[in-house]
Amino acid sequence: MNLPLTIAALACLITLLYASRLDLRERRVPVKVWQYLAIVGIPTMILTYYMVLTCQPGLLLPLLFMTILFVVFFYASAAWLHLFGGADAWAFIVITLFVPLYPFVPLTGSPLIVFFPFAVLVNTAIIGLIAPLGMLGYNLWHHNKAPLKYLLTGMPVPGESIAQHHGYAMEEFSETDGVLSRRFISHGEALRKMVKGSGRVYTRDLRMHPEDFETELELYRKAGGVWLSYGIPFIVPITVGFVLALLFGDLLYLFIQIF
Repeated sequence: MNLPLTIAALACLITLLYASRLDLRERRVPVKVWQYLAIVGIPTMILTYYMVLTCQPGLLLPLLFMTILFVVFFYASAAWLHLFGGADAWAFIVITLFVPLYPFVPLTGSPLIVFFPFAVLVNTAIIGLIAPLGMLGYNLWHHNKAPLKYLLTGMPVPGESIAQHHGYAMEEFSETDGVLSRRFISHGEALRKMVKGSGRVYTRDLRMHPEDFETELELYRKAGGVWLSYGIPFIVPITVGFVLALLFGDLLYLFIQIF
């Protein structure tokens, strides 16, 4: 067991649990949550790299390279590509900085890849695949009708209360001569709007700036129900992926070993 890494991992776990609570309740995690973690994380990070330098100097450069690569990737994914929310990116960044290596050997034995954040990322991705299946089950149970790709990624919500939910609208509406028309936004179009950083109608914006969406809100009300890509609190899968990485390492590698 590496004491500095263990302390950092415990501090990260406590922070992730608290962030998960905020994400579930508000879909928002203030930056100061991660700043508090730095009080513990920075000293343990310095100690960790000092121990690597003195005990395993050959590991130092690969570790620094992977750390910089992950930090840049997650920062760019949130700030420029909009592939992650800010809180999600910060969660991965602090894990990468403060727990770059396994604090102790997982129950499944020594991992093939010693860079701990890689296991967290892989585990989170695997857990994230479960969410669409759960969404599909929900829609089938409630007899919601839509193309399969939308059944996997969203659900209908009442148009008059759409702002009370979390996510973004998967449909566009227009009205001509009193006739309401609606269409699903393709996933490719939605992705382009996300990368562009504009064009998507997020329920958070509807709550915070309803005056800017008076036309959309009126059309949603007239439509009755609107398909919403439900905002999954992604900090929760990250937290679960973190815990599973500590206990079992990289789940994908474990599955390959088993099967």
